[in-house]
Amino acid sequence: MSDKKGSKNELNVIGHPLLKVDARAKCAGQTVFADDIFLPRMLFGKLLRSTRAHALIRRIDTAKAEAVPGVKAVLLGEELPTPFGILPVSQDEHTLAIEKVRFVGDPVVAIAALDEETAEEAVRLIEVEYEDLPPIMSIEDALKTKEPRIHDYGDGPNIHKLVSLEFGDTAEALEASDLVLEDTFFYQGSTHLPMEQHAAVGLWDLDGKLTLWSATQTPHYVHRALAHVLKLPASRIRVIACPNGGGFGGKSDPFSHEIAAAKLSMKTGRPVKMTLTREEVFYYHRGRHPVLMKSKLGLRKDGTITALHFKTILDGGAYGSYGVASTFYTGALQTVTYKVPRYKFEGARVFTNKPPCGPKRGHGTPQPRFALEVQMDKAAEKLCIDPAELRLKNLIEADSLTANWLKITTCALKTCIRKVVEGSDWNNKFRKLPYGQGVGLACSSYITGAGLPIYWNNMPQSGVQLKLDRSGGVTAFCGSTDIGQGSDSVLAYVVAEVLGIDPFDIRIVTADTDLTPVDLGSYSSRVTLMTGNAALQAAHRAREFLDEAVAEKLGVPKDRLVAAEGRMFAAEDPERYVEFAQAVQLAEAKFGTIGTVGSYKPPKSPGKYKGAGVGPSPSYSYTACVAQVQVDPETGMVTVEKIWIAHDVGRAINPLLAIGQTEGSVYMGLGEVLMEEQEFRMNVHKIPSMLDYKSPTSEDMCQVETYLVEEPDPEGPFGAKEIGQGPLLPVPPAVVNALHDAVGVRIDEIPVTPEKVLKVLQSKEQRGDPRYGPDVFPQVDYPAPLFVPPPWEGGDGRAVEKSASASGIRGE
Repeated sequence: MSDKKGSKNELNVIGHPLLKVDARAKCAGQTVFADDIFLPRMLFGKLLRSTRAHALIRRIDTAKAEAVPGVKAVLLGEELPTPFGILPVSQDEHTLAIEKVRFVGDPVVAIAALDEETAEEAVRLIEVEYEDLPPIMSIEDALKTKEPRIHDYGDGPNIHKLVSLEFGDTAEALEASDLVLEDTFFYQGSTHLPMEQHAAVGLWDLDGKLTLWSATQTPHYVHRALAHVLKLPASRIRVIACPNGGGFGGKSDPFSHEIAAAKLSMKTGRPVKMTLTREEVFYYHRGRHPVLMKSKLGLRKDGTITALHFKTILDGGAYGSYGVASTFYTGALQTVTYKVPRYKFEGARVFTNKPPCGPKRGHGTPQPRFALEVQMDKAAEKLCIDPAELRLKNLIEADSLTANWLKITTCALKTCIRKVVEGSDWNNKFRKLPYGQGVGLACSSYITGAGLPIYWNNMPQSGVQLKLDRSGGVTAFCGSTDIGQGSDSVLAYVVAEVLGIDPFDIRIVTADTDLTPVDLGSYSSRVTLMTGNAALQAAHRAREFLDEAVAEKLGVPKDRLVAAEGRMFAAEDPERYVEFAQAVQLAEAKFGTIGTVGSYKPPKSPGKYKGAGVGPSPSYSYTACVAQVQVDPETGMVTVEKIWIAHDVGRAINPLLAIGQTEGSVYMGLGEVLMEEQEFRMNVHKIPSMLDYKSPTSEDMCQVETYLVEEPDPEGPFGAKEIGQGPLLPVPPAVVNALHDAVGVRIDEIPVTPEKVLKVLQSKEQRGDPRYGPDVFPQVDYPAPLFVPPPWEGGDGRAVEKSASASGIRGE
């Protein structure tokens, strides 16, 4: 194929007007059909990104770029005018900026060329004329700046979302409390840092169908976005999610490079590959929101929690992403770990001219968990109660409802606390170690999948198809995506357990929108429970066919058949059996080709108020953590020596994978509490490289002792609950609480850097102030709260007028 534009040796190919073939490969005058040739040579795409944080685009000149030999296509934003976004309420992104750029790194122009070097050269030649606008680079700037607005929508100028919910008269309960603590906290943003960068390949087929291969966690939602932006029938689009080299939430959105690669392929008739550099991944971000928090916690003298009033402000960056859900998540799960009789939550998310934030491992919950667990530690100190005993006193109960109407199924947190207390020798270490050494405790909870899909509907959230072959082979089809957490293995384990065969005898086909039934994606720790339940249903339906056929063959009742070790046999006489392959043949002879389906839809939440859609889950996992640290008062260095962590997993489908997920969470939690931060200077990302962005190495990783606590949950497959995200949450507050035990200072923001430790130690010595952290929580005009009486005050899950609630009734 010729690489020169307008070559005399190129001929149009019948059946595909954009595809060309070198005429020297064919005899003169011979007709060339598309089916007679191989796929055309792949092109490589690159994005020109904004160098301005906030500006209007006045002119784009691509003439020099188009003249570069080897450049095959240039794509501008005006060619894709339809906005997109992961949430239906935040469709605010364009594939390429059309009139305005909103952060340094915003994509502006896409180039497709014969190789990456040529594409990069062409990108450098593009001229863009900007008209700068005042950049908004902080929460405070966003709240006080009315104009210019980063977006023309939201709950206020540069305010994306405002939330205000109240469950019972919180002010009344706080007024009656024996102890009220009021603290301000800050949790810095951080990025996912997966080993594999983002990449996608788009292919526009000769028959007018589009295929996209992508390193995505959510092929179903990428599929939706492609259909929406490209104006193609969804049935003409196929998305294949490749096995991810790490995701952690950073590959959960549909992204510009995926849509641009697809569109460039449509323009050129060639496959187009786009691979982001590590610096570009920092700009795509979607990582942890920086969150400023104010917590007002009431307790009785005996340590019983009476009420909690919790406020948050999230720095959302330039676009919506999952931000509305993130805002709710900074408050929704504060009632799931401990009994909180009355609860008020006020949340705000602001737009800033920084890379957009989104879901990072634990989506929206590590920040408020940090605040509450540190405050619980402060309360224990004030009340002279052991921190472990204070938590044990206030534990949420199994089979209960929370103040905000979340249904708790099982809770083994008591066992988790006792495991880490005993394992760490807590009672002989807390407040008893030499100066500079200390231990700290924290607990947490997390969802096992979200109760509602992103686009609300009544369809299943996960589906599985099984094909049983007469050779004895089984193939499982599912749309779920393995991002390194082992979900493909879990799918095989569940099916194999029911059918009584080796998991290695099951072929897994996943994450292909053409071949597999819909699964909504790998996020919110949903896959084991939701895909597992769908697989369980499909496998049991397959067993019904096999049981009937084999029972007839062996002359035994169906309910007396056992499937194990590749055989089906009579429970009372294991020597009366058939091999699994023969069982399939018997069933196929009796019923025809054996194929079954299974699906899963979570139970409905009891909450019926606006905002009740974020927080519900089929079940919640629980974690307890003890950290032991050593602090060098001369340098401020904090060394975490060991972590003891116990996780209520329901049942471990694969204990080795479960331990790996737990320790991976510990690793990420250590990074966030000690060093990781998204910092900006002069409107530019300060450290967009792995050389400068500090994250733990293997040398920084401490010893971890993991306890898997198994109390099967009725909602999970074989009782399983999540383990991929929840264990991260208690690690940062446990380390900060241990720091206090070691040197007697409080740091109410993270990361806990050596500079902050030295400053607070100096402040304690010179001024008697043993605290470092934010002192001011800006004024936010939160709306009047939606008032929902909690279950124990006569509520039914609906909002009411506050005066209509049953006031004066204490929740116990």
